[in-house]
Amino acid sequence: MSPRPVLAVVAHGSRDARSAATVRDLAAVLRRLDSDVDVRVSFLDLSEPRVDDLLTDLHGEGHRHVVVVPLLLGSAYHARVDLPGLVADVTARLPRLEVTVADVLGTDPALQAVALDHVADTGVDVDAAGLGLVLAAVGSSHAPANEAVHALARSWQERHGVPTIAAFATATRPDVASALAALRARGARRFAVASWFLAPGLLPDRVARLTGQVDAEVPVARPLGADVRVAEVVLRRYTEALTTRTTHRARHPERRTA
Repeated sequence: MSPRPVLAVVAHGSRDARSAATVRDLAAVLRRLDSDVDVRVSFLDLSEPRVDDLLTDLHGEGHRHVVVVPLLLGSAYHARVDLPGLVADVTARLPRLEVTVADVLGTDPALQAVALDHVADTGVDVDAAGLGLVLAAVGSSHAPANEAVHALARSWQERHGVPTIAAFATATRPDVASALAALRARGARRFAVASWFLAPGLLPDRVARLTGQVDAEVPVARPLGADVRVAEVVLRRYTEALTTRTTHRARHPERRTA
């Protein structure tokens, strides 16, 4: 048994098998980067194993400290309520098990670099004159989570001098079509869509489909995926969590709207 706490990554989960496969590929990269850490995979919903089942199994294996790293790019319902609640339920049943929940991956600069590299992989020069860039993300009923994506789009615009607008696949607007129209109104002549998704799945496919309905020539970058830089951010969150050792307890229930 590893002397260090288990690193349990937890993703949202999806009915699309490519999503879970990407998470497992990312776990394999994590194991290559740090072979001394026992890396396990879990999900909040729709894929197996669920995080509460994994934690129960780890306790049964004799582990007494687990660090859960959410593979989430924003801090919305799943990060603020759903995951802490599941962890609190498990630790209430298994009081000998300590579970430390790390921070979300967020808008870490390394993840931004991956997303922009994937735009470049489509053949687009993000510094080219006349380009308009859409930053496509999930979308949430939690306004601060959406604002973080808008802020990221503004920072890309300032850094590259390229008009950049956030768009969302669900829960809020603008959608991709509206973002492309707004960029065209601002004088953009060519367009690209950056993917602020961790893995392929139904929502990234929706973004690609809606983009194609507007203009089949607009390239859509692939999600972040199992890039080594994503894995390095996960390991940083793991280390940061061990440093702070914040105790996470169940919060008062909130009405789930997204």
